Amino acid sequence: MLTPLGKLDKYAASENVFNRQMVARSLLDTLREVCDDERDCIAVLERISRLADDSEPTVRAELMEQVPHIALFCQENRPSIPYAFSKYLLPIVVRYLADQNNQVRKTSQAALLALLEQELIERFDVETKVCPVLIELTAPDSNDDVKTEAVAIMCKMAPMVGRDITERLILPRFCEMCCDCRMFHVRKVCAANFGDICSVVGQQATEEMLLPRFFQLCSDNVWGVRKACAECFMAVSCATCQEIRRTKLSALFINLISDPSRWVRQAAFQSLGPFISTFANPSSSGQYFKEESKSSEDISVEDKTRIRDQEVPEDVHLRPEDVPSDLRVTTCSVGLEHTAEEPAAEICRNSPGELSVPVDSSELCALSSASHQEAASSERDKNPGNYKSAFRPEVGSSSQDSAVLDQELYNSFYFWRTPLPEIDLDVELEQDIGKNLSPERPEAASEIPRPGSPNITMATRKELEEMIENLEPHIDDPDVKAQVEVLSAALRASSLDAHEEAVGIEKRSDLEDDLGINELPNCKISQDDSVPLISDAVENMDSSLHYIHNDSDLSTNSSFSPEEERKSKIQDVVPQALLDQYLSMTDPSRAQTVDTEIAKHCAYSLPGVALTLGRQNWHCLRETYETLASDMQLLHIDKRREYLYQLQEFLVTDNSRNWRFRAELAEQLILLLELYSPRDVYDYLRPIALNLCADKVSSVRWISYKLVSEMVKKLHMATPPTFGVDLINELVENFGRCPKWSGRQAFVFVCQTVIEDDCLPMDQFALHLMPHLLTLANDRVPNVRVLLAKTLRQTLLEKDYFLASAGCHQEAVEQTVMALQMDRDSDVKYFASVLPASTKISEDALSTASSTY
Repeated sequence: MLTPLGKLDKYAASENVFNRQMVARSLLDTLREVCDDERDCIAVLERISRLADDSEPTVRAELMEQVPHIALFCQENRPSIPYAFSKYLLPIVVRYLADQNNQVRKTSQAALLALLEQELIERFDVETKVCPVLIELTAPDSNDDVKTEAVAIMCKMAPMVGRDITERLILPRFCEMCCDCRMFHVRKVCAANFGDICSVVGQQATEEMLLPRFFQLCSDNVWGVRKACAECFMAVSCATCQEIRRTKLSALFINLISDPSRWVRQAAFQSLGPFISTFANPSSSGQYFKEESKSSEDISVEDKTRIRDQEVPEDVHLRPEDVPSDLRVTTCSVGLEHTAEEPAAEICRNSPGELSVPVDSSELCALSSASHQEAASSERDKNPGNYKSAFRPEVGSSSQDSAVLDQELYNSFYFWRTPLPEIDLDVELEQDIGKNLSPERPEAASEIPRPGSPNITMATRKELEEMIENLEPHIDDPDVKAQVEVLSAALRASSLDAHEEAVGIEKRSDLEDDLGINELPNCKISQDDSVPLISDAVENMDSSLHYIHNDSDLSTNSSFSPEEERKSKIQDVVPQALLDQYLSMTDPSRAQTVDTEIAKHCAYSLPGVALTLGRQNWHCLRETYETLASDMQLLHIDKRREYLYQLQEFLVTDNSRNWRFRAELAEQLILLLELYSPRDVYDYLRPIALNLCADKVSSVRWISYKLVSEMVKKLHMATPPTFGVDLINELVENFGRCPKWSGRQAFVFVCQTVIEDDCLPMDQFALHLMPHLLTLANDRVPNVRVLLAKTLRQTLLEKDYFLASAGCHQEAVEQTVMALQMDRDSDVKYFASVLPASTKISEDALSTASSTY
């Protein structure tokens, strides 16, 4: 009959340790019982303070496990006692951080991090009660274990408390701990958390205060410290400027890659790809490492839609200098007149230096709409006062026009085909045009250089002709064909005869009076005389020509000299030494001297490295990619089974006409059979195989028959062969008795493959499959009977089992063959009588007219 407080007092004073543990464990329940009375709640909290002095460590640890739950309860149910947690619970948490018992300290550390993560500790308390205690625990005379744990807590809480508190209260002591000469455990903790601290305090503090300590830690005499530095290298790099990253951190990383300790080298090679990715150019990759700005990838779809749909007021115009460089694009329809028969967006000239951006759907052929919308939204975040949206309907247009625009932005035609080349304007050139296009200076357009003038130097005709000649033998490749078309257009543009040029100048002059620009198909106009030509959205002519030239060399030459091979992997995006080390990760010797899993780490980071280097440097990675793609290393069995559930997703592709993808899936599944147990094969791979056997494309079906026959072989050899028998019965039911003749024909194909590849012993074949196969001799479709005749006469009867024995099975086959020899269809008669020739299933399938598609 005791009250909740009475029971609490009774058991808290018990000499039995288990009773006091029960009290600590039931504190939250007691609070719930008395939550209606504020005084009773305070009484419970006061008793918690007394219970915290219990001499038994297990009681204190149990109490600390309940503290986060009690704090959350107090915040949600007793907001009228705002000081409850700060006065009664937080002092216990920070006091237990220095408890003599290890278990108590661990639970208090976990509780503190949980409270910080849930934002249950006021900022004032963090500064006045938590941080001072942690700084005291990391003092030179502090206990070694306590000091190490306190440093770890300081590092983990830094992202939760923010930059200000970290810089003022945590950073100075952290820098001291990095130089702790007595305890390498402290230095190791600092090194392991170095990246987190850098990301919190930002670039300036990192470069001024932290980098000198990081260099010391990277050369520490304890390999564990150096290994921890290698593991956090990417995070440190993200917090520095590009110059320091290139000049200082690169050399430091090379030292870690060549470290005497194998464990350090392993960690360094695992971090090499991520470190290289920090050299990515934000303008081309969309990857930003500055915490002050928002990456275009972080902008939600809703934000992008809102940005695209917003309209610019009539009195707001876009100045060229306000428009992001990605949007300074003229397009294929820029030369069209704005007529009723052929409407085009209008490029308005409202006042000197001001241009509005055209958005006609026909002009989108040179744009990648998604990337440009992201660029526009990113630019809007930086300069919100300049404009609201770059892609917008002209002011006053109807909502129907807006809907048409949205539809065109994601038109499948633009998505699937090779993007057309851009026609770009140099920033300074466009600004000069804007300045010159004033009503007082209508002749300004004539000052713009034209093709063939000394100010714009096109690629030499000879060089273009050589590249086209090298690519011609491979014109069947769609990508090569697109490159040839681009280069041919550039060749025509660079060799305009006098008549064409005169006519072009006359037509352009009228247009340029209105637009202030000139246009050439497939070329980029720039004030830089050396790079006027662009190919398929490659950023500059030099890299574009180099890329295409390397493609042609790779396709026409079978081998390179060592010097040529070395030059083909040179680029200027990242320090060459880093790239060379990354490319060496596929060297078999690395697996012996560094890490047996090193190729996997190389493959994991390959997308980031490729994005960093850009399309123009793909030739540097081509060989590495091919090496990784042909690597036959298997995954661990547990990890391997995780992918079983995802294999069926490969049956669905964006384009159902891509039958080669399904054919490749069937071929790969044949190789995967040996990696999985009979049950896994039956449960997960069997449905995929049967699905592929009914594919619309014959080439997919043929390889799928091979897959099913191999599956029959594997399941029959299992003990017991139950799964094999079940699969055979399913083949008979779904294909042998299929209402569609194509299904019955597929059954004959499967049986033929099983016989050819000896997937079943002949006695088992005769028992399980042959009776159903022979019944097809009466099939009403001649193509089924033709294939049956070929299978029996040219495949089955050639097996020793039927040649050497005279059993009932042989008799049944011979009678069926005789019946087929008298069939009313001449083709059936012929194949039932012809002597064995070729028994390859592919040739049989090709000769069967019904199986072509």
